Amino acid sequence: MSTRFHSTDRLTSWGRIVRAPHFVARPGFTDEIARLVSSFSSDDPGLAVGLRRSYGDSNLNPGGRVIDMTGLDRLIYFDSDTGIMRAEAGVSLSQALQVLVPRGWFLPTTPGTRFVTLGGAVANDVHGKNHQSAGTFGASVMRLKLHRTDGRPQEIAPGDPLFHATMGGLGLTGVIEWVEFRAVRVSSSEIEAHDMPFEHISEYFDLAASTKDAYEHSMAWVDCMAGGTKIGRGIFTAGNWATHGTLTPHQEAPRRRVPMDTPGLVLGRLMVRSFNSIRHDLKSMRTGPYRQHYEQFLYPLDAIADWNRLYGSEGFYQYQCVLPPETARAGTLRLLEIIMASGQASPLAVLKNFGPNPPVGLLSFPREGTTLAVDIRNRGEETLELMAKLDGIVADAHGRLYPAKDGRAPPGLFHAGYPKWREFRAHVDPGLSSAFWRRVSA
Repeated sequence: MSTRFHSTDRLTSWGRIVRAPHFVARPGFTDEIARLVSSFSSDDPGLAVGLRRSYGDSNLNPGGRVIDMTGLDRLIYFDSDTGIMRAEAGVSLSQALQVLVPRGWFLPTTPGTRFVTLGGAVANDVHGKNHQSAGTFGASVMRLKLHRTDGRPQEIAPGDPLFHATMGGLGLTGVIEWVEFRAVRVSSSEIEAHDMPFEHISEYFDLAASTKDAYEHSMAWVDCMAGGTKIGRGIFTAGNWATHGTLTPHQEAPRRRVPMDTPGLVLGRLMVRSFNSIRHDLKSMRTGPYRQHYEQFLYPLDAIADWNRLYGSEGFYQYQCVLPPETARAGTLRLLEIIMASGQASPLAVLKNFGPNPPVGLLSFPREGTTLAVDIRNRGEETLELMAKLDGIVADAHGRLYPAKDGRAPPGLFHAGYPKWREFRAHVDPGLSSAFWRRVSA
């Protein structure tokens, strides 16, 4: 085994469920990639990883080797006239924004955290609050350089079958050296936002439909502990970039930190119910539009370092699915009924609508419809039984789960949700693998 890989037992994903030793290499220069990648084989597969903000096991290779790409974080070039940026795969979205924002540019789409590498954004074809207008991150990618274990680095672009397998391909088609994408113009670093409370899940769908052409960004916080006539109540938040203002990038360092794992009582049923009620009431009191810096609007949790420790030492799951328009209303209601009855929800539950933009990747998660994402503290078998019930609803509704969030779904649900998975499998590099891929492709 290469001496460049060092044993560690500290590697885990954001959900902190899987905790297993890995052999990790941390290159500092791109000319090290080819040698590291070529050392992988079908008998001893590896994986490239970034900031490990995926929640489940798609970014883990327990007992095997991984390349930590975060040391490859250099900007290669940026054209402030066209917005085209090329940067190494380990550059984070946070670092890219520090360059883009002062020059009047922004990421074309972004997930709910800026602590994602460009390589990770490609590997998961990430989406944001503006999917209906912008699609996924992959829609803006113009070119990338990929290393496969056969020793043939290659540049690929839209139209190349390998490009569309790599976009959302979970790092299984090769190791990305750099990514080139086109940013979007903004006139301010602030967003003009509006909060709209709703008292039942049916009202969410009405609000989403009536505002879809008026706002670029939209999402809803939903109270998963409310039942009866209030089931699925929440706050619908929408916004557009302000047309004038300063171009001030975010504060890089978090403002607060969770110093230790919190006891389970903190996110017990009564505490969550109380928190949700207070949040709903306070948000409902705010009327009219307001301006908010993109950091608070797009990345509210990034202000708290290690917030995943709030779920305690046993970790947590995030269950995220998307249901197509024809089943979304009934299916989402049923999901919320099951979650509410279980008493296992957390205060972090989000609804968003996806637009009809065609998927860029063979395994891209977004499809037209409604996505629900809810955090669930790990209570062992009780939690697994809850998610199995949710799986049944998703399957009946012809929906799919998000691989970046999954850590235990059965292969059949993955196969049904991603009908192009066999086509994708033909592009998988035999020297690359992950715990997720071994589980769902068996």
